[in-house]
Amino acid sequence: MANNPVKTKGPLRIALRLMAYVVTLFIVLGPLSGLVIWSLAIKWYWPHLLPSEWGLFYWAKAFQGELMRSFLNGVTIALIVTAFVVLLSVPLAYVLARYRIPVKRFILVLFLLPQAFPSLPIFANLSTLFYRWNVAGKMTGVIMIHIGAAFIYSIWTMVSVFQSIPLVLEDAAASLGARRIRTFFDVALPLAVPGIAASSLLVFLYSLDEFTGTLLIGSPFVKTLPVQMYLASMGYEMQIASVTSLIITIPGILLLVFFERFMKAEYLSSFGRL
Repeated sequence: MANNPVKTKGPLRIALRLMAYVVTLFIVLGPLSGLVIWSLAIKWYWPHLLPSEWGLFYWAKAFQGELMRSFLNGVTIALIVTAFVVLLSVPLAYVLARYRIPVKRFILVLFLLPQAFPSLPIFANLSTLFYRWNVAGKMTGVIMIHIGAAFIYSIWTMVSVFQSIPLVLEDAAASLGARRIRTFFDVALPLAVPGIAASSLLVFLYSLDEFTGTLLIGSPFVKTLPVQMYLASMGYEMQIASVTSLIITIPGILLLVFFERFMKAEYLSSFGRL
């Protein structure tokens, strides 16, 4: 009789764990299920609970015409933004992480200052300047907006990455006669590659998903998938909006996989020491 409680704990724990998994999957995948159904629905009328006609018509439509051009525009802009931001943030983050700068915390907070205000009025004010500079409605203006916003995320991530690398390794190279620039390229930079990869992916996904600045600065000539999704939703084209939403969601899923692989725990713990 004394062993019965012990025996019942095992199945009870398994049942509770399965229930937790089911609830988690429902919370995560529940909202996506509606998008999947709408993306496959050709005819769906009230009061039917499910579409009366299914097919891949709208998926095929997404990979041709204006939607495909918007997707290519978004990928091109994201790649350019990622290259510029990484080239700028990596050396600056190394300087902030390794050198004693009296106003280092102020500089890092200054980078975060734009995030303290709503993005809509900031982009609206910038649009007036961009029209004066003749870059509004062009890919150049959209790239500039994305770089300014994505640089904030990249610089904070890269500072934490370089702070997590033991300084003793660079000191050992310096004691053997290596100059600071060589220790950076031969010691710090190779060890920071996983963090750089994670930061690059974060910047790429931010640029790919950015909507407000792209709409205000790029419209009506530069459109990306988030803008197309907004326009389709406003026109109640639920199938097109659902397809574009799922296409945008796929990189987010890849983000979780790559972050688990590249973003090490010591990088994340360094955020508290900035």
